[in-house]
Amino acid sequence: MMDLGRLRALHAVAVHGSVGGAAAALGFTPSAISQQISKLERETRTTLLERQGRGVALTDAARRLADTAEHVLALVEQAEVTLEEQRGLPFGRLMLAAFATGARGLLPGALAELRERCPELDVRLLEADPYPAADLVARGEVDLALVQDWPTVPLPVHEGVSRMELGIDPVDLLLRADHPLAELAVVPVARLREQRWISVPSGNICHDWLVRTMREAGDEPDVIYQVGEFETQIALIAAGLGIGLVPRLGRGPLPPEVIARPVVPEPSRRVFVLWRTQTSRRPAITAALEAIRNHWVAR
Repeated sequence: MMDLGRLRALHAVAVHGSVGGAAAALGFTPSAISQQISKLERETRTTLLERQGRGVALTDAARRLADTAEHVLALVEQAEVTLEEQRGLPFGRLMLAAFATGARGLLPGALAELRERCPELDVRLLEADPYPAADLVARGEVDLALVQDWPTVPLPVHEGVSRMELGIDPVDLLLRADHPLAELAVVPVARLREQRWISVPSGNICHDWLVRTMREAGDEPDVIYQVGEFETQIALIAAGLGIGLVPRLGRGPLPPEVIARPVVPEPSRRVFVLWRTQTSRRPAITAALEAIRNHWVAR
């Protein structure tokens, strides 16, 4: 009989396209995933991975087995939900994905609450931007995803995925105190044309929002520095290298040379949680949603 954990490893490699991607999604090392695949090859007496350049590729047999594994894992998940529901207490593993500032500004308290209230629940956290996080939920790679989007750049939500709205995360314009726009109490979007921008990299939902917003204002934004961490963006702003729009959630104290100004129309992110609808009865899902909602309200 094939080992379920090894089937899960193979399925993750098929979904993420690499051993490293599978390891990151499942919370293991690449070496551990490779060992699982090697054991599965010996169990099935079938070659599953082939060298391709610096990486690996799934063989045709591996792809067929990965498709079967997807169905098997879905059935196992349903069985786990039923058992946990009958037991009435959260237990087992709960995989949670979250965008960076949400992980920093909201989840520490929520995860601590879950650990105290649900000692038999093994909660794991994976940092992921909203686009991939939504896909991970739909594919069953994570159980919950804390995500965000913008009214003008809505996050696509897959069929069979439920969502819980948390609220709005306001966004401020950050700039040096000696910047000409610092004299304004409120900065109209039209005044942000022809600026040097510091933003997250292209392909991130926040970058997409900035580009769309400035194009609607008649300007193609000049994003000269693309960095993933808002702390780095703030350091670059403090050095006078550009301006940036930075959300408040998870944002620490600003350096003395950096100031925040509101923008009109006011930019704001919508924050919500995603999970697969078929797992809604699972006590672990219910407990996690309650903890996240509690700490959103109390933050």
